Amino acid sequence: MDIYAKIIAAALVAVVLNLVLKKQGKDMALMLSVLVVCLVIGATITFLSPVVSFLGKLEALGNLDHEMLSILLKGVGIGLLADVSELVCTDAGEAAIGKAVRVAASAVILWMSLPLFEALLALVERVLEGT
Repeated sequence: MDIYAKIIAAALVAVVLNLVLKKQGKDMALMLSVLVVCLVIGATITFLSPVVSFLGKLEALGNLDHEMLSILLKGVGIGLLADVSELVCTDAGEAAIGKAVRVAASAVILWMSLPLFEALLALVERVLEGT
């Protein structure tokens, strides 16, 4: 929780600095926002490492296919990056570009998930053949 408190403190300091910088010029304020977002994402990754470790244990215990869990993690990563990108675009006054990034991320996640859907379909077919 110590890292989280530091993230909150850094974000609040950045907000105050941004308010001051916006009066002088939006360019520097936007650059500060992007820098703080990158720092927060970097610090947040430490919270995700236990999740990845747990998924590794789950994979070994359940004899799951590594490729399937990899698709899941990549989809979550793309979704998180899309959220951050949308927020930065909106902060820069380009909300339409941010929404386009989100739509593109959704399409990529669906495309990446096709092997999962195909495996699910094969499982359903096997179950239906057995009845």
